[in-house]
Amino acid sequence: MFFVSDIYTTIPSGFKTELQEKTYRVLQKLCIPFERVDTDEAITMDDCIQINKTLDMKMVKTLFLCNKKRTDFFLFVTTADKPFSAKEFSKVLGVSSVSFTPVDLMEQMLGTKIGATTVFSALVDKEHRIQIVFDKDVVAEEWYGCSDGTTTGFMKIKTSHIFHDFMMFTKHTPKTINM
Repeated sequence: MFFVSDIYTTIPSGFKTELQEKTYRVLQKLCIPFERVDTDEAITMDDCIQINKTLDMKMVKTLFLCNKKRTDFFLFVTTADKPFSAKEFSKVLGVSSVSFTPVDLMEQMLGTKIGATTVFSALVDKEHRIQIVFDKDVVAEEWYGCSDGTTTGFMKIKTSHIFHDFMMFTKHTPKTINM
């Protein structure tokens, strides 16, 4: 059975990654409330079903994409139930074709491993090389469920805090698209 802890509203007592620590420190600094759980390692959206039930929200799906030359990068946040089409994404944004960013480059640029891709990686994108793109259906949700930068920590935050307060803090200007 997949382990999901009780719900906490405080930061973890210890941090597993630099990104995880930055995430919680910034949420504290911005006075953004959250609920969080510790879990077994969750890699797939299927792993997130019990997390969704415990936190009473829907986990987002966050994809890290790039063009063929690996000069343009996109962090795409969509709903878990939507299939992804690289062709449609490229068409909607008006960019050359995209594909998934190689794992080693993802780990280097986002500070995460597979399964932990998160909007909080904007904290390590100091050069603003990554365009953050939200599906309009995510922005319409009251709650935003995501990884805290690890594959064993997940949280629930008001979407408005992510889309407005957090994005403003990181100085990223997100785009919203209809996919």
